[in-house]
Amino acid sequence: MSPSLNSPGALLRARQLRRTMTDGQKRLWQALKDFRKLYGLHVRRQTPIGPYVADFAIHSVRLVIEVDGEHHFTPAGTSRDKKRDAWLAEAGYSVIRFNTGELAGSFDACIEKILNELGLMK
Repeated sequence: MSPSLNSPGALLRARQLRRTMTDGQKRLWQALKDFRKLYGLHVRRQTPIGPYVADFAIHSVRLVIEVDGEHHFTPAGTSRDKKRDAWLAEAGYSVIRFNTGELAGSFDACIEKILNELGLMK
């Protein structure tokens, strides 16, 4: 997706979010940033896609990885996520979501789920 398709507000928000990542996002980023070296896949963190900011995205395979905190589980949060996921699907992206509890309790399983989605696990 061309940078011109990203809203200017999303770019500013992405920069802010990179500076204020949650502990779960930081831990996941430590693993995902090695995907370039290990698998040849460039993972971007807090990256704008259209009007939204994805926690992590692998543009080459059109995959978005989201880390959901408790505000995502409110009716308003769930509604926003559905709208966002529909927009991303329309743009050709698939979305994997993890809640912060999953990352804390079974981090390796989360990485395996990502690798499975990428077709890298047998």
